[in-house]
Amino acid sequence: MSALPPRLPFSFPDRFPFRAPRSHQGRVGLALAVVYLVWGSTYLGIHLSLESFPPLMLGGLRNLFAGIGLFAIAVHRKAVMPSAREVRNAAIVGTLLEGLSSGMMAWGMRTVGTGTAAVMVATVPLFATVFNALAGRSVTRGEWFAVALGLIGIVLLNHGDPSPSSTFGTLAILCAAIFWAGGAHLATRLPQPTDLLMSTALQIGLGGLMATGIALLSGERLTHIGLGAGVSFLYLMLIGSMAAYVAYNFLIRHTSTIVATSCLYVNPVVAVMLGALLLGEIVTQWTVIATVVILASVGLSFWFDYRRRGLA
Repeated sequence: MSALPPRLPFSFPDRFPFRAPRSHQGRVGLALAVVYLVWGSTYLGIHLSLESFPPLMLGGLRNLFAGIGLFAIAVHRKAVMPSAREVRNAAIVGTLLEGLSSGMMAWGMRTVGTGTAAVMVATVPLFATVFNALAGRSVTRGEWFAVALGLIGIVLLNHGDPSPSSTFGTLAILCAAIFWAGGAHLATRLPQPTDLLMSTALQIGLGGLMATGIALLSGERLTHIGLGAGVSFLYLMLIGSMAAYVAYNFLIRHTSTIVATSCLYVNPVVAVMLGALLLGEIVTQWTVIATVVILASVGLSFWFDYRRRGLA
């Protein structure tokens, strides 16, 4: 008897015109489509939301409200309540992944274009290699070459724009990628709640709470919300956080890391296209060259990791 496909952590209403796929391949395909398209478009949403929201508060409130919503759904579905240790671990991981990473991303995107930001975030696997080395795992010369190639790509991406604002924005987005890699590294080593919705809710909710607190302490205040910024914020909260993070965690649990993180190849392409079409961002030859270099470095990083684990 064949094994049952993994159960999706949500269901559609009876009158909803769309039905969730029943096969394992179909459900993985749905989750991939969500992560590919949604996270590729969140850079546009952040850009529009920054017209009203301070950067740190944007990341904090977006994830705080999304976490509260997912927690309510998890409780309604009678999810197993987490232990105090699991809550602590989720807070640590969430602060890095959703709190600090989202906040630094929004801060950097005040001066960095949407497509450029997405390409730079694709360097997360390279920083993950560095964290693995610091944790004691042996790193091959090929993996270090991939890291170096990615850093060269970042330099090329910032080529021709030496203004202080662009430099600081670039550093902020690099910090966002480093925080994400660090959070992902800890997520594989710290016990998390077994229920997918509960784990995701605690991570993004507690991470958002920490980021909101930091924003308030730093003096950020929300005084006015324009219509466009408000709609973009709702999109980031409901789709970019609630739906996409659940889909990503579903992929992490039911596919390989290679499949789950393949969004790093697709998201920059979606972000660059949307930035050019809707925001009029200029795609220069250096943008194209740097994008190819960075994605090649990420591909090499995945390939060497694949070989190290004996899967190639």
